[in-house]
Amino acid sequence: GFAQYFSGKSYLAPLSTAQVGIYNVTFEPGCRNNWHIHHAAKGGGQILVCVAGRGYYQEWGKAPQELHPGDVVNIPPEVKHWHGAAPDCWFSHLAVEVPGEGTSNEWCEPVQEETYKELR
Repeated sequence: GFAQYFSGKSYLAPLSTAQVGIYNVTFEPGCRNNWHIHHAAKGGGQILVCVAGRGYYQEWGKAPQELHPGDVVNIPPEVKHWHGAAPDCWFSHLAVEVPGEGTSNEWCEPVQEETYKELR
């Protein structure tokens, strides 16, 4: 159901949906999700725990940061961002949904191909 928000193929494996949502997301080389925002009236956001491969995370208006196993990214609510695999490498992270009130996700435009191609 989320394929429409990704460039390339990704694989989603829910690990926990009871108290806190935790999902293992694996991206094929070159795959990344669209820009998106995790909205919340209180609390909320997302935590990424990188577990395999090499990927990228970028917040709107900032430079992309390269990700490796063991890296952790804390994404506050209301921050427009994207994440995904490096162009030449598979990448997996655990996506942890931070509990909050009035939470929702807003999917935005795809990452521009020209911008993505500049990554190594």
